[in-house]
Amino acid sequence: MSEPTATPQTKSGRLFPGVPLIESPVFESETLEGFTEQEKALARSLHADGFGVIDFPDPEIDARIDRIRRNLGPRYDIPLDDPAAEKTKGDPRIQDAWTEDEDVHAIASNPAILDLLSKLYGRRAFPFQTLNFAVGTQQAAHTDSVHFSSLPERFMCGVWLAMEDIPAEAGPLFYVRGSHRWPIITNAMIGRRGYGSELNSAQDPYADAWQALCDANGKSKEPFLARKGQALIWTANLLHGGSRQTDRTLTRWSQVTHYFFDDCIYYTPAFSDEALGRLALRNLVSIADQTPKPNKYLGEIVDDPRHANRSRRGLVGNLAKRVMKRG
Repeated sequence: MSEPTATPQTKSGRLFPGVPLIESPVFESETLEGFTEQEKALARSLHADGFGVIDFPDPEIDARIDRIRRNLGPRYDIPLDDPAAEKTKGDPRIQDAWTEDEDVHAIASNPAILDLLSKLYGRRAFPFQTLNFAVGTQQAAHTDSVHFSSLPERFMCGVWLAMEDIPAEAGPLFYVRGSHRWPIITNAMIGRRGYGSELNSAQDPYADAWQALCDANGKSKEPFLARKGQALIWTANLLHGGSRQTDRTLTRWSQVTHYFFDDCIYYTPAFSDEALGRLALRNLVSIADQTPKPNKYLGEIVDDPRHANRSRRGLVGNLAKRVMKRG
């Protein structure tokens, strides 16, 4: 078999700069210049499977985990001090603990992780949300694309860090290998309006569509039986969730950090109608340094349509009109 020819490049260095490098339609022709062999293997895993596993790059990670468990433990409505007590009745989740816990902040802002994600995606990464768990979520299969998305698409990822060894009985994280390659399920595809809607769970309207894709592709869930200090990087459209916990006395300490990438529009698709230009935009700051991250399209800041009189114009029409005015 002959070697793939080099991909033609644009001024930005890539033919498809509007697609994450690891999801490039010509990935086999991408040069991965400046990547180590280990980074190349990770890039190939993310491209083929939608996820990759690494050892978290922090020599202090064990100490950080110990402090996080000690500091956050009292905030969970869970009897963590009793090994025999059921752990699944309370709320296992604390969102954005980075605002008060230095170690949560350090994990989310780890410079080696930011550099690695930036290489893998071709744009500079920044963390925007943390979730800390004492036990598993037992959450149904879902993709992050309905919760967090970007324009251009797929410039979002998650990093899940195991803060203890995770056995099968503890309800481990699961993923559906290769599901990131399937179409991103949108409101338009399932025939619903999102903008201004109310949902108990943002992912519920898409559950049947995701299951149908799994059935059609003969795919099933695979558990991630992680050891302490391992991290799973997953792509925006990878189906994942939490397995059923069969031993309810076990904990499953972990931290999730969600990342976006520079020069994108950031919004929540479950509550948006893209074709009408009605986007539930997110007003974000980078956890790393608390700098604002404005919504941008090819370098141009995009106004929030909720604060401008343009709700009846489509997104494409708005952008085209701006370009025509400049012509």
